[in-house]
Amino acid sequence: MFSNGNIEGVIIRESIKHNDNRGWLAEMFREDDPGDYRPAMGYISVTHAGITRGPHEHIDQTDYFCFLGDFTLYLWDNREDSPTYKNRMVLENYDGQIVIVPPRVVHAYKNSGTADGMVLNFPDRLFAGRHKKEKVDEVRYENDPETPFKIEK
Repeated sequence: MFSNGNIEGVIIRESIKHNDNRGWLAEMFREDDPGDYRPAMGYISVTHAGITRGPHEHIDQTDYFCFLGDFTLYLWDNREDSPTYKNRMVLENYDGQIVIVPPRVVHAYKNSGTADGMVLNFPDRLFAGRHKKEKVDEVRYENDPETPFKIEK
């Protein structure tokens, strides 16, 4: 049903670590980055080794992920008007990578390492809207046995 290939609008960037004797620092985003992406909030999550989150998609929200640990990211273009509709991407070992996932691109990630991994996300929409008074912008597929969005175990 899906073909392997790039997905229009997905942006993959290196997060450059600046190391010194104290540790490291990496910029996640800057106001002068190319494009017009602006986050509305930020959060951090921990995913245990071997655990998968997703697949799900957002109707209006763009996610801005930074992976800290060994992760495999799965992406499916679910946008019927996209030139890459029905393309699928699997990105492996994304420690320190930044990936911007546009709306209607189904996504999931798995901690493919042996230790807990962290994911920072800076989406461009507030979770559940202002003051958490709106419907959550999310379509979940992980509990649907008929989903076409399959994750290799």
